[in-house]
Amino acid sequence: MHIGIAGNIGCGKTTLTRMLSEHYGWTPKYEAMAHNPYIEDYYSDIPRWSFNLEVYFLTQRYKDLLAINNSKDVVIQDRTILEGVYIFVANNLAMGNMTLRDYTAFMDLFETMMSTVKLPDFLIYLRCSVPHLVGQIQKRGRGYEQNMSLEYIGNLNDRYERWIENYKGDVLIIDADDLDFENKPEDFAKITEKIDARIHGLF
Repeated sequence: MHIGIAGNIGCGKTTLTRMLSEHYGWTPKYEAMAHNPYIEDYYSDIPRWSFNLEVYFLTQRYKDLLAINNSKDVVIQDRTILEGVYIFVANNLAMGNMTLRDYTAFMDLFETMMSTVKLPDFLIYLRCSVPHLVGQIQKRGRGYEQNMSLEYIGNLNDRYERWIENYKGDVLIIDADDLDFENKPEDFAKITEKIDARIHGLF
């Protein structure tokens, strides 16, 4: 079974992935951020590096998806291949950070890849407001993230909301602004109770 954790930058995906994997005994699959050779260049010059970065992410997520599809474990994934395309790549196109020619080539590659794999069985979406996201981004202090504009984060958030509204699969929406699930067991319990209710019978 494949469970995806979806949400904007700074919403707590990685933390929740870790906590849920420990709570349920699921196998975690984390996003390859630390070893991405383009990430710092991207945030210093997004138009120049957007295509390179997104192709790298697409390749890594496709490899992850192949491994997940071939696994007998319940795998919980920190961000899915779908978000990279329908949120981040689409946003870069709309903001003029990626050319239509590059976008068309990227989507052709993505659609070819997706013809060979399955979508997540269940999606958990962490919904956050822009002020909450900005606070979390500043708090974790990653240098390359500190110069992200409010417009960039806001545009991503808008795209996430539209994507989730039209998502065809099984999705659980968690309003995370008022939750501190990392430090408050009662907040984490609110999430696991909702997950238990939704996935009962899926295994």
